[in-house]
Amino acid sequence: MNNEGGQGQGRSSGTWGVDQVNYDALDRVKLRCIEASRRTLEFASDYGSVLDGALGASANIFTIPLGRLFANSAEDEQKKGGEIAVSLVTEGLGTADDARPEHLTPEEEYQFWYHIAIKTISALTNDVASCGMRPLLISQYLPTSTPERVFSEGFLDGFLDGFVAGCKKVGSVYISGETPQLKTKIVEGRIDVAGAVFGVMPPGIAPVGGAELGPGQEIIFIASSGPQENGYTPLRELAALLPFGYRTKLPSGMEYWRALNAPSVLYSPLVQEVLCRGIRPVSMENISGHGWLKMMRGKQPLRYRIEQMLPVPEVFSFYAAQKRLAIEDLLSVFNLGAGFMMIARDGNDAHGILRSAEDLGYRALRAGRTEETAGEGREVVVEPLGVRL
Repeated sequence: MNNEGGQGQGRSSGTWGVDQVNYDALDRVKLRCIEASRRTLEFASDYGSVLDGALGASANIFTIPLGRLFANSAEDEQKKGGEIAVSLVTEGLGTADDARPEHLTPEEEYQFWYHIAIKTISALTNDVASCGMRPLLISQYLPTSTPERVFSEGFLDGFLDGFVAGCKKVGSVYISGETPQLKTKIVEGRIDVAGAVFGVMPPGIAPVGGAELGPGQEIIFIASSGPQENGYTPLRELAALLPFGYRTKLPSGMEYWRALNAPSVLYSPLVQEVLCRGIRPVSMENISGHGWLKMMRGKQPLRYRIEQMLPVPEVFSFYAAQKRLAIEDLLSVFNLGAGFMMIARDGNDAHGILRSAEDLGYRALRAGRTEETAGEGREVVVEPLGVRL
């Protein structure tokens, strides 16, 4: 247990037992994949480059020098100077599409898959948004072992209508994808939902990479709608213990499955609006896997002091009560209402971000600030909960 210096009885959040996902194994593989990626960085050097130190970010950035790409001579290259930054992100939805009652009415089925499509767009585009990219092209990968069962009219109507609506919201073109039948690989009656997004930086704007992170900067939270796409392993396990399963009602009267199925918030329009207004956040993070630990993704030794929190969605407090946990015990798994984080250089930029969020209908809050730390470590101090991560 750790006490936060000068803050009384702060404590570390004991959250590692909540989520049954084996992040140790997954992170080991991810690090190996990053190392393999590093070994390919020179293979396309005629076209551009990836900054080695940025590998492993939510969206890796490939910079294309336009002069080199389109010029016929060194002199011509200077005339056609400038560069464009792009990214290609592959992402899967996870098990959010398994969190539903066994029997849905036709209306419920349509709504369920419509919202799953929005969650899929969120999984693909919110990571791209974290560096300022505009998601431009989106494709899907929808493997199943039993397409005749999975691809019902209810699925196709709801999912594709939702996908088109999500693409419209973020300004992306859907360029189809792949729907393979994988017998023996996918559980019968189930589907894996994944895809890829190609992003590009707006002209004349540099990607947001976190290199300018430092002490004394303003932390802005933008609200989530609930779990969004993360933490569904423990949430689904709870459903099996509830008296009416997924149709168990929360204190508000909403059925549990509907709270899990709430459409995710798409943050790309807000990011583009902020950049369009001339505001340059020094860092942005999509709060997904690892919960609030994700706030410390920047490598600088900093303390992220959280002084205010957004309201915690009901589904999280319900989960904590059912599992007899304190709400702080969920911090390293769930977003707890903070779906996206922007760090502003100063108060003026923070005000601009908050005004942009208000104008577009997002709920946002100045949550805290960054501070120097005594050593080389990083930490998140959550003052309202008395917790240090």
